Amino acid sequence: MLLTFDTSSPQVSVALHDGSDVIASGVSEQPMKHGEQLMPLVEQVLARAGALRHDLTAVGVGVGPGPFTGLRVGLVTARTLAFVLELPVYGMCSLDVLAVQAVGEGLVAGPFAVATDARRREVYLARYDADGVRIADPVVDRPAEFTEALAGVPVVGEGASLYPEALPGGIAPLRPDAGWLARAVAEELAELRDPEPLYLRRPDAVAPGARKQVS
Repeated sequence: MLLTFDTSSPQVSVALHDGSDVIASGVSEQPMKHGEQLMPLVEQVLARAGALRHDLTAVGVGVGPGPFTGLRVGLVTARTLAFVLELPVYGMCSLDVLAVQAVGEGLVAGPFAVATDARRREVYLARYDADGVRIADPVVDRPAEFTEALAGVPVVGEGASLYPEALPGGIAPLRPDAGWLARAVAEELAELRDPEPLYLRRPDAVAPGARKQVS
């Protein structure tokens, strides 16, 4: 069984895939509490499916882009579970997961973009062809910087719902879903990556530099 989770958005999403399809899933009730909610939600999903940790055969995790703290919780948990249970662990760009879902549910019929909330009044954005294949690496910028290039292009993800004036073509889904992450990993519908965070800018908290000498 493949256990997957994504912590790149304000909410935690967890799913369990039995090799055929998703058999159990869950989403955290409270936003911005990744550390407190991830493992309890994993246990709930396993219990819902009547499975134990030792039934797992692999772990899949969304690698972002996303906030530093949320990504760290998900990736450390994925690597720890994989190490303890001696399982392979697969990472996947969280924007790619949204693209796979949009194509899989028939929500797009041509080229489109995916935009998620990057805070600081910015979005993480990537463009895709009609089959959901990413055309270029994700970038982070102000929504208005993409308005002209995306005129008439559907935009999947929470970024468009937050900034409809700049990104008017917004459609669902809004946040990465671990069930679709599981399908994407199991069927290799998007690029599999190492379980390392996909950061597009420096973390907010950095170590202080050396003190200047007083002359």
